[in-house]
Amino acid sequence: MKNTDWGKLPFGYFKTDYNVRVYHRDGKWGEIEVHSSEYVSIHIAATCLHYGQEAFEGMKVFQGKDGSIRVFRWEENAARMRSSADGIMMAPVPDELFWDAMVRVVKLNRKYVPPYGTGAALYVRPLLIGTGPQVGVKPATEYMFMIFVGPVGPYFKEGFNPVKIQLVRDYDRAAPQGTGQIKVGGNYAASLRPASRAKEEGFASVLFLDSKENKYIDEAGPANFFGIKGDTYVTPDSSTILPSITNKSIRQLAADMGMTVEMRHVPVEELEEFDEVGACGTAAIISPICQIHDRETGKEYNYCKDGKAGRKSTALYNKLRAIQYGEEPDPYGWITVIE
Repeated sequence: MKNTDWGKLPFGYFKTDYNVRVYHRDGKWGEIEVHSSEYVSIHIAATCLHYGQEAFEGMKVFQGKDGSIRVFRWEENAARMRSSADGIMMAPVPDELFWDAMVRVVKLNRKYVPPYGTGAALYVRPLLIGTGPQVGVKPATEYMFMIFVGPVGPYFKEGFNPVKIQLVRDYDRAAPQGTGQIKVGGNYAASLRPASRAKEEGFASVLFLDSKENKYIDEAGPANFFGIKGDTYVTPDSSTILPSITNKSIRQLAADMGMTVEMRHVPVEELEEFDEVGACGTAAIISPICQIHDRETGKEYNYCKDGKAGRKSTALYNKLRAIQYGEEPDPYGWITVIE
């Protein structure tokens, strides 16, 4: 697109030409509809408005070095959305429908895929909502699945430069046996106030502790947390953490690079022992962390002594991006090319 500075895009909403929608009525999914409107008309008593029946995904599409349009691990996103749907009793979206809708909307908005070499990507947002009316607390009988897209830059304005985050103890992201492990809006609503407060106090994001015992590292705001200690990659294992597809990919890369990978409880005191720490997810890929500030105790954990990301975090970040952009072979079958 002319006059677009792809390299300076923020991570935010960008109006494109089309979105796609599919309705689930009478127990079955209908046909894919193409819309140019950014607005959705739904019933005043729709369950997504009253009882939180909504789930979403975040994906990225890249223009590869060879000019191909490349989707990263879409099957994992489709499976995770089905898990979310099951968790709050919504109609699941089959793989075939998920793929067809995604391909349709990407092709319709092809001109918005950022060129190779700009560092930007086309963000894909699948959304599933309860549209059927209910006044009593019960699942809807009708649902809508939709996807919109838009070009984005890095999630944090710092890009791959290390950020400072705030560890909070006075807020929980999700209940121990609640919805923390599925991707639904309520989890993010619960994080808005502490995240906003952290930004007002000079931090890029927040780090939550587990909500049951309040002593183990849980989620890093909108992303999974990881720490590197020598040749060991450590990331929390918890039933309240969203299973990040990016984290799953990084664990594979770390193992293949000769690192030991551990998924386990991570006591907050262990923050003193890590050489490198970071947050990882679709939006940020990897965001290195230079400092973690405990808001309650005032204790600071400092990393990145030279002001730059650690060597191993950088290697993992570069390796994953090289696969996504087609600069290196994809031995894992993570990339699907949209013809």
